[in-house]
Amino acid sequence: MSIPDPSPPRLSLLQLSWRFLRFGFFAFGGPVAQIAMVKQALVEEERWISPERFNRLLAVMQILPGPEAHELCVHLGMVARGRMGGLLAGLGFMLPGFALMLGAAWLYKDWIVGNPAMISIFLGVQIAVLAIILRAVQRIGTHILEDRLLWLLAAMSMTATLADAPFWIPLTAAGLVYGFAARPAAVVAVLAAAIGLAMLMPGAGPAGTPTVAASEVGIIALFATGLKGGLLTFGGAYTAIPYVRTDTVGRGWLSDASFLDGVAISGMLPAPLVIFATFAGYVVAGMPGALAITAGMFLPAFAFSMIFFERLEAAVENPALHRALAGVAAAVVGVIGATLLQLGWATALRVSSPAAGLAIFGSAVAAVTGLRGKWLAPLLVIAAGGAGWLLDP
Repeated sequence: MSIPDPSPPRLSLLQLSWRFLRFGFFAFGGPVAQIAMVKQALVEEERWISPERFNRLLAVMQILPGPEAHELCVHLGMVARGRMGGLLAGLGFMLPGFALMLGAAWLYKDWIVGNPAMISIFLGVQIAVLAIILRAVQRIGTHILEDRLLWLLAAMSMTATLADAPFWIPLTAAGLVYGFAARPAAVVAVLAAAIGLAMLMPGAGPAGTPTVAASEVGIIALFATGLKGGLLTFGGAYTAIPYVRTDTVGRGWLSDASFLDGVAISGMLPAPLVIFATFAGYVVAGMPGALAITAGMFLPAFAFSMIFFERLEAAVENPALHRALAGVAAAVVGVIGATLLQLGWATALRVSSPAAGLAIFGSAVAAVTGLRGKWLAPLLVIAAGGAGWLLDP
């Protein structure tokens, strides 16, 4: 007698929404903890799908851009109630973190930023966030950079980013180079074209150079900023950081200090880490800016599952696509590495006591390297804020 395939229980759309809203309220600890929570509840306990199908689905989501935990919720919602179920599941998972981030951004913009008493506290937090990003780069690189060519592409992408090349040139070139690695003539042609374009085209401009006042920031521009981050989030949510920073800090809409504060706050909330985009949008342009940049950031995560649901697994099985995406992911590692150096330099310029700053940074690196747990990031941010208050870096 054959065992029937697992299937979700019969749920109304309201019941489905509440199921994933509860996941959203407890989504602390980053994508690993979030995925484990969903798997335990829906795969191991309620048997919506088989463990084997869940693992295949997770492999697909890890290759595609976007926050994996959110994409999994959208996909599982579709398994239960079709595309409307996917939409409601994704919204339920992200709404608690979105609402909390709006509240945090309001408090920050209206009550915290510019307060002299808070400067040393938030500087300590910003130093710790640099350590968290450093650890993320190391973990993402270990997963993605599997051979010497990928390491070389990451290094070239970092160099191009530091030289102010437009972001799409190293990403496109890396995808093509790795996809055509077996054809040396094609590789040489791609690299020559990339170098030529980088020399001819203007870059994004140095970070922090104003091009338009914050009051003049268009909602379409902020939506496009979020969409760029959502489409280029390969290997983890931290890879969205350079693209959102380029379009906000790089245009003078936001300071590096405020940007890092947003990343720190996002790590303390029950939400996908990319919710830091909501913070940036609110600080730049209020509620309309927060809504626009958040819609852009999460749109790909909904679209890939809801539009390409039936073809998703088959498309990602294509070996040529695998190699191209691997090249793009390697380039993204280089971009975020360059962004870390730029953020580190901008933060170092604001540190009046190098010894205190290095002490906070070294302690944070030791903590993120040697400790584990979903409460690590929030506790580290709180501890770094306290250290900043005591040491006044």
